[in-house]
Amino acid sequence: MTKIVFATNNKHKLEEIKQILKDKFEILSLNDIGCNEDIPEDKETISENASQKALYVFNKYKITCFADDTGLEIEALNGKPGVHSARYASEKKDFDENIDKVLLKMQGAKNREARFLTVISLIIDGKEVKFEGIVNGTILEERRGTGGFGYDPIFQPTGFSKTFAEMTMEEKNGISHRGIAVKKLVNYLNNL
Repeated sequence: MTKIVFATNNKHKLEEIKQILKDKFEILSLNDIGCNEDIPEDKETISENASQKALYVFNKYKITCFADDTGLEIEALNGKPGVHSARYASEKKDFDENIDKVLLKMQGAKNREARFLTVISLIIDGKEVKFEGIVNGTILEERRGTGGFGYDPIFQPTGFSKTFAEMTMEEKNGISHRGIAVKKLVNYLNNL
């Protein structure tokens, strides 16, 4: 089975990816390869952050790897939190605080359109390939559901009556931004 490092220590993301990839690939975390340092994420775009993380791991450990970066882009907030989604309220990466800040800034907003964007950067044999996933939806006025992570309790994808946080992992992965990008990644790897 092909081993690939997913350049993350986010347990939720790791679980989602392993569930999507199932038995096709052996997915290793940063912890699995002994990478304990905080990988920089200081670029101006989601795509650049994904590249930065994947290249860091590939250059240091010389192993096939991929990294993702995801952002919630809200029309009424001019695309924010965007590339700063994880640290929107503070450097602590506290998603309850982040959600509180979004809800506060969205009070009274008529336009509640938003989208999640995921970019995956795969480094294989020293070559980079990128995959993108987008899901459109709306920002609710209050939290709903307890599953998922991040902004899932306030994001309702277009065409669905549930938030991501109200869906099972399988339901979410079937339609999510990360799920779309990962399917593109898997198709690419299967066709090598």
